[in-house]
Amino acid sequence: MLTDADEAQALPGRRTTRPRWVTDGGLETDLIFHHGVDLPGFAAYPLLETAEGRALLSQYYAGFAQVASRAGAGLLLETPTWRASADWVVALGGVRSDVRRINLESVLFLAGLAENLISDGVSPGGAAGFDGSGRGPDVRVCGVLGPRGDGYIAGDPTSADEFGDYHWAQIAAFAQSGVARVTAYTLTTVAEAVGVVQAARAQGVAVAVSFTVETDGRLPDGTPLGEAIESLRLQAAPDDLLVNCAHPSHIAAALTPEAAWTDHVTGLRVNASRQSHAELDDAAELDEGDIVDLVTEHERLAARLPRLDIVGGCCGTDVRHVAALWGVDV
Repeated sequence: MLTDADEAQALPGRRTTRPRWVTDGGLETDLIFHHGVDLPGFAAYPLLETAEGRALLSQYYAGFAQVASRAGAGLLLETPTWRASADWVVALGGVRSDVRRINLESVLFLAGLAENLISDGVSPGGAAGFDGSGRGPDVRVCGVLGPRGDGYIAGDPTSADEFGDYHWAQIAAFAQSGVARVTAYTLTTVAEAVGVVQAARAQGVAVAVSFTVETDGRLPDGTPLGEAIESLRLQAAPDDLLVNCAHPSHIAAALTPEAAWTDHVTGLRVNASRQSHAELDDAAELDEGDIVDLVTEHERLAARLPRLDIVGGCCGTDVRHVAALWGVDV
């Protein structure tokens, strides 16, 4: 029988090193189902407006800092702004000019958390700095974008330029704030990904994009994941490329023996549930999945992603799931 090391050597492209960055889990589902918080439009950014909301967010992120500390990894603090673009802000009672303020405030909030972690040199769980030196952990604040429309349904065809124009204001706020990068999560089309990358490049900010897939490994608009990745790279290659809001087995459905796209994926933020997007949308109760199954399927998928560098969770996951993915206790 081959050992893990033998297998990695025998199969080119198999992962042999550990990811470097912990990020968080399913922020919105955690808040709704575990803390009873009402989030109209699935928007978490309104919590920044109250002391109670900020305390809840601080507690949420602290758990993932503890995971990073125990895993000996860096921490990506990603803003609670998945719904903080113009259409969503207006739908929730704001005005378009609020976009800049909301996103700047979200960065300032997380920068304060990061400063505390770094200056203390101690994680919220009491462990020493990630390298054992007593120095603070490596923490980076990143700005989060969401899709213009529904994260599970591809809307009417829109050009990359139109998407770039739409996301411009939110990216501009992040660029002004000095975030390490911006990441657009749960994208359903190549055109929106291209638009985001082009807008970020024009404003001089590093950019990552993350596609979501259905149970068959295709984007919600029907594009195979590998085809979407190759098309994006040809038109506007991002600095990092992730897949999120799908169970590892759904992402693995896109795998073939010669799947070249696996060389370009640098991050995974997976769902705990094996349910489809449609089933999750209709669910009245949270499906937290089977953590053992999640870890097993994640490891199988990660073994095929030689550049995997970022690991976190998405819908239905919380700090327990992300800790399990990193093989640590919380």
